[in-house]
Amino acid sequence: MNNRIVNLRKMKGFVFLVAFFGFATGSVLAQCDAASKAAGCTPSPDSGYTLIKSFAVDGKGGTKTKIEYSYVFTKGTKYLVNVCGDGSSPDGVVVTLYDKYRNKVASNLVNGKIVKAISYPCPATGIYYITYTFEKSKAYCGGSTIGFKRLG
Repeated sequence: MNNRIVNLRKMKGFVFLVAFFGFATGSVLAQCDAASKAAGCTPSPDSGYTLIKSFAVDGKGGTKTKIEYSYVFTKGTKYLVNVCGDGSSPDGVVVTLYDKYRNKVASNLVNGKIVKAISYPCPATGIYYITYTFEKSKAYCGGSTIGFKRLG
């Protein structure tokens, strides 16, 4: 009888520890403040770009591997897509821009290196798809903005 009570107490302690670490880990993964990262990602006034849209990039701690948005781009306009992750780096957030036919037209993954921004001079008006994925990301969290300026 005493062995059963001791085993039951050990089991309760084990279940408590598993539950505690499960909740602790879940709350750490859930702490992505993508909106504030996007707010800190706006084009500088000196760049000549005007902010038109910001995007939250929340990979849910790595469980969400792809996030996609769409936006209508206009011919004769140059677009700047900024990506902000952890601090001054994109933290593994890769943005890829596709045209209306889903042809890849630009990416911030250049020669194996992830850069903070892409600049895209739009050759044709239409819907464009902005896809975010993660490559060796620590937080799976970021923000992104699109700015524009007219060409010519």
